[in-house]
Amino acid sequence: MSNVIRTRREGAIFELVLDRPKANAIDLATSREMGRAFAAFRDDPDLRVAIVTGGGDRFFCPGWDLKAAADGDAVDGDYGVGGFGGLQELRDLNKPVIAAVNGIACGGGLELALSADMILAADHARFALPEIRSGTVADAASVKLPKRIPYHIAMELLLTGRWFDAPEAHRWGLVNEILPPDQLMPRAWDLARLLASGPPLVYAAIKDIVRDAEDAKFQDAMNRITKRQLRSVDRLYDSEDQLEGARAFAEKRDPVWKGR
Repeated sequence: MSNVIRTRREGAIFELVLDRPKANAIDLATSREMGRAFAAFRDDPDLRVAIVTGGGDRFFCPGWDLKAAADGDAVDGDYGVGGFGGLQELRDLNKPVIAAVNGIACGGGLELALSADMILAADHARFALPEIRSGTVADAASVKLPKRIPYHIAMELLLTGRWFDAPEAHRWGLVNEILPPDQLMPRAWDLARLLASGPPLVYAAIKDIVRDAEDAKFQDAMNRITKRQLRSVDRLYDSEDQLEGARAFAEKRDPVWKGR
């Protein structure tokens, strides 16, 4: 068991808690540890959905550990598989990930949350991209945020580094739900159980299509799908689960997904 992350699994659900007091900041060693954990989740056929959250009730993650940087951690050092926080650049992660933001998520911590597919936030959560004030760039957020929320709002947040609260994040569509702190993790687990009961091959195809189509023209993206040029889509169309879905509908019963 790592002393900076806590993991557990329940059935097909994997939970990772970043627990590095005082604030859950991420240094190079922590990032590599998280990357190994998320890569193992990705590669385990028995796991279908992940939850990532922070230890305690004040911080989800403030991002890069500036104290470690002052002691010699290079900002362009070896973050490990998956890049910063283990999720940001993790290739072929075709399983749903839920971020349960239990407190402050700023800088790289907000970028970590942006790497998830859905974001739940405690009602006291606060967000910011303060890199501008340190004379550096929030690189991943500069790529992702203008694609997730209105351009001018994203640019304001990137250029000013100002703080914003959970209701504002929800208003711009950055978070899916706001919850009282004591309901955050129960809701995350309820959502994870719902997703774990769904068709894993379809989830994989959805995530693959979304990634592939992000910067593609509509017809180009559709041609890649219909010509079965995406591995996950090709696998889905030849799967037992594809046939099971049709049979379950015809027989008026719940489908039994096997992931094959």
